[in-house]
Amino acid sequence: MAETERSEQQRRFKPAPLLFEPAEAAADPEHFFDLESIEDPRELLSRSTELTLAFRAAADRAVEYQAMAAAQLADPRRFDRLTTADIAQRAEWTEDYAKKMVEFGRDLLRGGGRTGED
Repeated sequence: MAETERSEQQRRFKPAPLLFEPAEAAADPEHFFDLESIEDPRELLSRSTELTLAFRAAADRAVEYQAMAAAQLADPRRFDRLTTADIAQRAEWTEDYAKKMVEFGRDLLRGGGRTGED
């Protein structure tokens, strides 16, 4: 495998960090992480792929944190415990999905998940 291929493959496994855009750039509907200014299609494909992977990784992590929060809110030891119906309403989920997220969150809290691991 050529050195450039190996370097590119390693980059795919470690997504680009998501950085917040300046407010004026985010307000421009044509602006998206400066991708519109990249003219070389190879570079555009590479950078947009990095962003895609970063967004996927961020979404996965966010779901894990949602699940842990749902599990904590549903904990029967809490005096202010919420029902799965309440959690579903707050998160705009179905009640069945809220139940699954509570269980997933409990598993993560017990150490059976991957949040915090890379």
